[in-house]
Amino acid sequence: MANFTTADIKALRDRTGAGMMDAKKALTEADGDIEAAVDALRAKGLATAQKKSSRTAAEGLVGLAVEGTKGVAVEVNSETDFVAKNDQFQDFVRNVTETALKTGTDDVEALKAATYPGGGTVAEKLTDSIATIGENQQIRRIKNVAVDQGVVVAYAHNAAAANLGKIGVLVALESAASADVLEALGKQLAMHIAAAFPLALNADGLDAELIERERSIARDKASESGKPENVQEKMVEGAVAKFAKENALLSQLFVIDNKTPIADVVTKAGKDAGSPIVLKDYVRFQLGEGIEKEESDFAAEVAAAVAG
Repeated sequence: MANFTTADIKALRDRTGAGMMDAKKALTEADGDIEAAVDALRAKGLATAQKKSSRTAAEGLVGLAVEGTKGVAVEVNSETDFVAKNDQFQDFVRNVTETALKTGTDDVEALKAATYPGGGTVAEKLTDSIATIGENQQIRRIKNVAVDQGVVVAYAHNAAAANLGKIGVLVALESAASADVLEALGKQLAMHIAAAFPLALNADGLDAELIERERSIARDKASESGKPENVQEKMVEGAVAKFAKENALLSQLFVIDNKTPIADVVTKAGKDAGSPIVLKDYVRFQLGEGIEKEESDFAAEVAAAVAG
């Protein structure tokens, strides 16, 4: 008996772009394990989408706050997009983000214990917001960045209000160059980051398990080529190197010209400014990233309610 449903087949097709029969076969062979099926389809070259983990699967807002040489990004989730447009919810996210900047913590529980503007704790205000709006809300994650000298630039994509959006990006540039130069460069880099979805600042920062997963997929592809073992190994290492290059920010090609590595863009900007510029850190939070959201069949729910 199959360990998956038609909804699983649809989910796999949405993530990979594979045909229905290919998706069904992959799930059958993987005994219903969607992640294993995704890997199998990619190894066979049947998956057209390389990564779908960035697909938004929850609502709410990403808040950004910057003060001097430090900045923070906070993701606050809600059940519906309607709430994200609510002034009260937006104020809550804005105040939580400002509190996170003042505390400098990346720990959600520590932030909840912090004092909320006007009194009480962030946790207490969260409870009040849930009770007032009538919808579950969660503070999901936080990341602070800072430089000793330079700027932190904030960019909100699909902004609902200033520094509140579906994708929040922070770029930390360390340099003695003028603030105007750094702000302009930071804005361009932030827009690149929003579009290109780097997974780490450089190749060394990529998750070891992720690299090993890519190596395993590449090895499966190479084994199907029928080429000599030494050639297969070169194919595998080449594929892993390509993955690292395409997913590490500094080696990604700048979206504006699609030919210049980000590291070279930063170096040139520093030379033009007469002062070296270092891209020290960045944050990219996409709303709902990695959260699986249950889809309901409204018609079926109504029918069930009517049937009692």
